[in-house]
Amino acid sequence: MQLPSSSSAPHSASDERFDNLIRLLKSRFGVMATVMTTGAGGIQQIRSCAGPACVQALSDGLVTLPPGFRGDDPVVIPDLLQQPHGCPEALAQALPDLRFLAACPLLAPDGALVGLLWLLHDQPRDLDPEEQQVLREFAELASGMLVDRLELERVRESEKRMALAIAGSGTGIWDRNALTGEIHYSTDWKALLGYADHEVGNRIEESYTRVHPEDLAYVQASIQAHFDGRTEAYEVEHRLRCRDGLYKWVCSRGKVVEWDEAGKPLRMVGTTTDVTAMRNLSEKMQQAAALMTDLTNEIPGMVFQYRRQLDGSAFFPYVSNGVREIYGLAPEQLTRNANVLHGIIHPDDLIFYLDSLERSARDLTPWHLEYRVQLPGCGLSWRQGDARPRPLADGGVLWHGFITDVTERKLIEAELQVFATTDSLTQLSNRRHFMAQLDAELARVQRTAGYSAAILMFDLDHFKAINDRWGHSVGDQALRHFSLILRTQLRRTDAAGRMGGEEFAVVLSNVSIDEARLFAARVQGELSASPVEHGEERLALAVSVGIAALHPTDTRAEASLSRSDMALYRAKRAGRNRIECH
Repeated sequence: MQLPSSSSAPHSASDERFDNLIRLLKSRFGVMATVMTTGAGGIQQIRSCAGPACVQALSDGLVTLPPGFRGDDPVVIPDLLQQPHGCPEALAQALPDLRFLAACPLLAPDGALVGLLWLLHDQPRDLDPEEQQVLREFAELASGMLVDRLELERVRESEKRMALAIAGSGTGIWDRNALTGEIHYSTDWKALLGYADHEVGNRIEESYTRVHPEDLAYVQASIQAHFDGRTEAYEVEHRLRCRDGLYKWVCSRGKVVEWDEAGKPLRMVGTTTDVTAMRNLSEKMQQAAALMTDLTNEIPGMVFQYRRQLDGSAFFPYVSNGVREIYGLAPEQLTRNANVLHGIIHPDDLIFYLDSLERSARDLTPWHLEYRVQLPGCGLSWRQGDARPRPLADGGVLWHGFITDVTERKLIEAELQVFATTDSLTQLSNRRHFMAQLDAELARVQRTAGYSAAILMFDLDHFKAINDRWGHSVGDQALRHFSLILRTQLRRTDAAGRMGGEEFAVVLSNVSIDEARLFAARVQGELSASPVEHGEERLALAVSVGIAALHPTDTRAEASLSRSDMALYRAKRAGRNRIECH
């Protein structure tokens, strides 16, 4: 039988261990050819002294092995011509004179079949037990070599994938000898800084010259901390000078991989990654965040986020530093406990505060409220809150809003209200405001069965004579004196106003005509007992009074006012200092 010359798969041509094993097998068993085939995962690792056609036939499984072929026992076919189907056609064409065939499995440590070791000859023969044991031993040796080769290929493939991942990723690799001070950089590392391979030295002293002067001490201290075993790994962000003189931000990571017997570092391997873009983005985000913080903290008022959960509980995820001015609290106090506001908001306004937030959450309408707060050492002040609600996926509601101090505006509004509704001389309601109060009282009479009210008109007797004799300043003093007496007799639900000149009006709520007469008599008595003092003189004052009831049938308040005015007219005509009822 003429066998082709020795050949092997291209991937294994340089591996002399497999070649030597094949030669030893051929010499030990005196066969014409030995073949080793593998098919695990589609991998082809073949060493053979048979031709390619024979190897292909065996690799393709064209030789049928006995059913249940398992374990590490060899299968021996002494004479292929004695087999039921003879020699497979493909194998017969590769080796037309093939008669003897033996196969022994190649097993991995976990028992998995990774290949087969074949013996081929052109004469019938057999293997005695000793030869079969020797074949097993060769198979074990081949298995170990094959597993090593497969692992090496796996590592090489992993390294290849890693190299592909690193290429173009802005990452370079370095390898440092801690004893000699040598450091070697990958091509990608050098390209990261714009250098060619020959333009970067391999001394650690040179590498430190590329580190930004402000970062050098930090970098060296971090490396030393890792050398001393105080950190699990070395990782720092710092600046490196590029070939063009500009600096890049990089992240350097590394770890000691070899130590001597004394525990001193020998070798350190690591990577350097360009993080300039990420650093620039981070700086922009920090600047934006700082700007927002400055804006929210510097403008008057408090910017806030308020979140209400589905179960009704609520909290402030964020409040600006303005909370110190608005509520007299530190930001963390309010974010930690939103209910602290319940002790700051005026008790009379707290219910309106809570109800307004409830409505805003229910209807998803903007929140707006003016309310009072009580701050220690500051007294009563006003706040205005505005916010827009946004529904959340979990069923809660999130408000973004703003609260300002509106105390000064409320004081101005109150002053304007007083100016618009008050007679400046007597501090009683002016005619316009009194008529509005009278309208409101008439509405109560009209909508409440059994409810009664009365209106009283007062006119100071002989007031013109006071002005003529003592002057208008004394007359003004007399008007203020009378208005003070009038206010002391009023209840909280009553109202009084100056209607013009020396005429005054009072509306008494929920009283009868008789009760109104008693009120008028008390005012007359107080006025008589309290003359106006002008120097050493005491000016006695008297007042005429007309009283009328408010009727539910009155279409306008002026009707009841007219009736009381007519009663006043009768009192004055009857001699003054009298009380008349309509």
